[in-house]
Amino acid sequence: MFLENAAHNSVSFGWIEVICGSMFSGKTEELIRRIKRAQIAHLNVAIFKPVMDDRYDQNKVVSHDSNQLAAMPVAHSAQLFDLAQGFDVVGVDEAQFFDPAIVKVCNDLANQGIRVIVAGLDMDYTGKPFGPMPALMATAEYVTKVHAICTRTGRLAHFSFRTNQNDDLVLLGETDNYEALSRSAFYSAMRDERSKQSNETRAGNDPIPLS
Repeated sequence: MFLENAAHNSVSFGWIEVICGSMFSGKTEELIRRIKRAQIAHLNVAIFKPVMDDRYDQNKVVSHDSNQLAAMPVAHSAQLFDLAQGFDVVGVDEAQFFDPAIVKVCNDLANQGIRVIVAGLDMDYTGKPFGPMPALMATAEYVTKVHAICTRTGRLAHFSFRTNQNDDLVLLGETDNYEALSRSAFYSAMRDERSKQSNETRAGNDPIPLS
């Protein structure tokens, strides 16, 4: 799938690969798979993750299938750039949680000859593009969209529906907080949620009946 740099090129450039999709779609699993293949090829690899993502292990990336690799937690993109120097392949997990400068960092690393593999949610729980992911997808040489299976229809799912009332944009969680849904199931669930909230608001404003 990925072409090596041509031998006759006087300047060697890297590239960016983006792996995106909904919750439970296998993004981290695919990132780990590609990094392991690079290790088999005896390349010098490193994986980075946002320091806020401590769901399984602070110093590892862990897929929902419990596959894992050591990773360096970083607080911001500038720190990632400094730590990535000297590696052949750099993986970045949960890229949607990084600051906007992650786009320039990934491109600068690729321009230095590094293969950069980025995994992240392409949409937030409201179905809108998430953080720096759209810009990363636009500037990447390769974009792979992976899918979960919709828990309600059995079709391919690429939306992450939040199953609780928390409206914070960032909410780390698993199946207790999110559900992977197809397009039809997602918009049906969002419509039902809006209707429920509207009914609760009207009920709260109803006058107290006189006895």
